[in-house]
Amino acid sequence: MSTWSLRRRPGRTLGLLLLVVLSFLVLRSTSVFMLSVVFVLFLTASACPSPAAWSSSVSDAEERLLPRLDWSTLMGLQHRRLGLQAKGQNFMLEDTTFWIFGGSIHYFRVPRDYWRDRLLKMKACGLNTLTTYVPWNLHEPERGKFDFSGNLDLEAFVRLAAEIGLWVILRPGPYICAEIDLGGLPSWLLQDPGMKLRTTYQGFTEAVDLYFDHLMSRVVPLQYKHGGPIIAVQVENEYGSYNRDPAYMPYIKKALEDRGIIELLLTSDNKDGLQKGVVHGVLATINLQSQQELQSLTTSLLSIQGNQPKMVMEYWTGWFDSWGSPHNILDSSEVLETVSAITNAGASINLYMFHGGTNFGFINGAMHFNEYKSDVTSYDYDAVLTEAGDYTAKYGKLRDFFGSLSGTPLSPPPDLLPKMAYEPMEPFLYLSLWDALKYMGKPIKSEKPINMENLPVNNGNGQAFGYTLYETTITSSGILRGCVRDRGQVFVNTVSIGFLDYKTTEIVIPLIQGYTVLRILVENRGRVNYGNNIDDQRKGLIGNLFLNNFPLKNFKIYSLDMKKSFFQRFGTDAWSTVPEAPTFPAFFLGSLSVVPSPSDTFLKLEGWEKGVVVVNGQILGRYWNIGPQETLYLPGAWLNSGANQVIVFEETVAGPMVQSTDTPHLGRNQYIH
Repeated sequence: MSTWSLRRRPGRTLGLLLLVVLSFLVLRSTSVFMLSVVFVLFLTASACPSPAAWSSSVSDAEERLLPRLDWSTLMGLQHRRLGLQAKGQNFMLEDTTFWIFGGSIHYFRVPRDYWRDRLLKMKACGLNTLTTYVPWNLHEPERGKFDFSGNLDLEAFVRLAAEIGLWVILRPGPYICAEIDLGGLPSWLLQDPGMKLRTTYQGFTEAVDLYFDHLMSRVVPLQYKHGGPIIAVQVENEYGSYNRDPAYMPYIKKALEDRGIIELLLTSDNKDGLQKGVVHGVLATINLQSQQELQSLTTSLLSIQGNQPKMVMEYWTGWFDSWGSPHNILDSSEVLETVSAITNAGASINLYMFHGGTNFGFINGAMHFNEYKSDVTSYDYDAVLTEAGDYTAKYGKLRDFFGSLSGTPLSPPPDLLPKMAYEPMEPFLYLSLWDALKYMGKPIKSEKPINMENLPVNNGNGQAFGYTLYETTITSSGILRGCVRDRGQVFVNTVSIGFLDYKTTEIVIPLIQGYTVLRILVENRGRVNYGNNIDDQRKGLIGNLFLNNFPLKNFKIYSLDMKKSFFQRFGTDAWSTVPEAPTFPAFFLGSLSVVPSPSDTFLKLEGWEKGVVVVNGQILGRYWNIGPQETLYLPGAWLNSGANQVIVFEETVAGPMVQSTDTPHLGRNQYIH
């Protein structure tokens, strides 16, 4: 396999010659501006390699010298005509050879108050480009109702990157994977029983068109040629590994271009989809983690698109975690070796993730190949920065590496944000789920069960996240059977008798007398975000529920989405003191005292089993004692000095208190390679 290495051009003679010319210009020219322009061109010409500087010969790693790259002259470009281009084996930004040293941060996984901190740390690591996904499901929670406020202010995030001195590669989907629920697609799409996601099915493309109409009106002014930092836009995401409709990717490309996207277009595929993910007129890039994949994929790229710039759009710096599995880690030395190999092969690189952040609320995704496994709340990813934005061994090694390539000194890394262990919080008020139902308003009545997405709630858009409670009456014992997605706790009256899920599809109803209330509390643990079964991600009770092979009828259904408005229904009169033997599931209310000032902390629910934590109306996410995650990240930006309201929804067993610690616990480790 041919590899490429960047070598310094012999430029001493040329440099002396240019200096002579410059001296002549100083004497002859009355324009200081013209002198500045020539001098900048001299700097960029001597700092960056020309296409002729590329060599196809293979040499020892010690002999491969990467150029020192000074990006400071590029950020101030005034006349933007050409943008980022693929010319031969090089990326060119205007007339200057350009290497993309990128890192991924998802604005929707990081508190807005911390965006600047994370981006400054990226810049101080020697990177020049931010990459981020755009989650359709969060921006359009109801059809035609858009939210780009607060933590979802995409434009503010992109402008902040520009202010800090970072270019941006935008990855707007509509499908993004990203280990987010349904790969970032809105769950209301699944109201259509014939829906075919990620195809040119009319019901899908009509929704995409309306979303892109709105999104691109925000994105277009932020493009490079309009004075913004966006230098490239990705067309969908890893479509080659899905590949259901050959007309789909050309449709997405045209949808972007028709709405004013004029920057370089890219695709991104892993080893399973590279051959099938190529789109005419779009530069293909690759996703990988190992040097072995690098060799095979760069060979494939060469055969697919010939003499074009190579880029690893996703170099996976770690991996995500699933409930019930070990915490994944990747050794920092291996990361450095692979990053070095990628750049030595002449490829640009994006670190996925540079900073992972958190699956706040219920936004985590899931995988379902042989077994359904949902992702944990933390999206730490064993990335370059931790979930809380702290430095890692990877950061230090990569900063040294990228710093060695920089033509100017790197900015100093920002100080770490303080962490604090506060006094334990002991819940003092309690509300059982059964007592809470009277505050929920009238239940939905239906002859048959209705899945979450088709419930007549949220202005006809169904329920996206959280729990749904199904109630009916039975008059006999027997075998209860049904399709529950994803986990359903079964109650006879208020007594729990077990769970139904993917593995357990039936349960024995014990002997009862007369009319008895049968209840099933179903949790959406996260819709699959990657794979061929994304069309089959409806949640709740799917189809009929059978008792002794007879379908049960006449259901009352409660939507427990646990939004901020959900908890506002519980007035002070709803709560009572915590009894010695609480009835579960239940809500527990307490106060976290923050003195003297708010700092980041981590909540540890030792003795609790499974549920959700809400602080000052913000859903931190799920906890579950099966691990690997053992603490929940609580940003100091979401705390107040003094008292802070904490609500814990616990499904089965409550501990005596909620502890606070200044260090995270992500569980036992498993090395990934």
